[in-house]
Amino acid sequence: MSSPKNDLNGHVEEIHWPSLIAAISAISAVGIAIGLGLPLLSIILEKRGISSTLIGLNSAMAGVAAMIAAPITTRLAHDFGVARTMLWAVVISAVSGLGFYYADAFWMWFPLRFAFHGATTTLFILSEFWINAAAPPRRRGLVLGIYATVLAVGFAMGPLLFSAIGSEGIAPFLVGAGAILLAALPIYIARHENPVLDEKPERHFLRYIFLVPTATAAVFVFGAVEAGGLSLFPIYAVRTGFSEAQAALLLTVMGVGNMVFQIPLGMYSDRLRDRRPLLALMAVTGLVGSLLLPFLIENWVLTAVVLLFWGGCVSGLYTVGLAHLGSRLTGADLAAANAAFVFCYAVGTVAGPQAIGAAIDITGNHGFAWALAAFFGLYVALSLGRLLFRSKRT
Repeated sequence: MSSPKNDLNGHVEEIHWPSLIAAISAISAVGIAIGLGLPLLSIILEKRGISSTLIGLNSAMAGVAAMIAAPITTRLAHDFGVARTMLWAVVISAVSGLGFYYADAFWMWFPLRFAFHGATTTLFILSEFWINAAAPPRRRGLVLGIYATVLAVGFAMGPLLFSAIGSEGIAPFLVGAGAILLAALPIYIARHENPVLDEKPERHFLRYIFLVPTATAAVFVFGAVEAGGLSLFPIYAVRTGFSEAQAALLLTVMGVGNMVFQIPLGMYSDRLRDRRPLLALMAVTGLVGSLLLPFLIENWVLTAVVLLFWGGCVSGLYTVGLAHLGSRLTGADLAAANAAFVFCYAVGTVAGPQAIGAAIDITGNHGFAWALAAFFGLYVALSLGRLLFRSKRT
């Protein structure tokens, strides 16, 4: 297959499938392992008699590891190469994932969580950088829509595997580690196609958060709403009168919206010269859906319809935000910005559950919806503020 051609701005003009297949396949395998591992580890700790507070504390190591790994990933990729760094991350995540089975002492789960999620964060950052670098500008939204859809399928397959395998014995750990190790194959095959980082980023890591704030703020809101919403929505639904099965089915509907809307949103974003208005529109949709939730929550069908579109728009913040990032930067700057992007997502996953949980405790059950609306409202305010600032300058 011929090498991709570059335009005058250094953008790739044609889709380079080996690179895209490698990156998408790798991160999908990791998504399956994470989707299997998260419920598996919680159930095992519960069976061991570990308190919910300590289980939550151990789970929070995922966000801490991501925030620490994000700033150093670009430097590792610059020093050792993108593909080589990803292959080492595959090995570390697989070994640490299997290590949970042999770790009898609870304290050992903290360094294992740190190693596992630090390595998978590196895989996410470099996979997204690889995809963004390999995708042609006119098809970037489509490619990232495919990526987001396949990743969502991978995450959905994890719990299905868990329900089939269960939590007993070494089998689920072997399956998880095996899924991660499968990611090494496409990376190795396409290792000569990986983007090369000849130069170090021009700016300090934290400056990339503010360089493309529309993208980084979008993924922060996505992380907060996704993590907080998925973890606390079942509680909210059960308290309003739904059964656990009905609450789980509503989460499934939300996941379907996530999978169904990403490719259409990505394709539509490719037709736009500026993706920021689309990001703002999706945030407004999320805001309206959150505000409607307390009034519709007693009707399962209406709630399901809202969550279907709501789930698509929430995940669209990630897909279109990532495409917007790729349209603004290239090379080492794009890699560093991808790291900042994932860093903001990690911050959101830590902040979201805390803020939403506190809102429920302070204002009652519907504090769940009000807190979600607040996150979307912050993004809408940011979008309007930047729009007004830009119009004044012109």
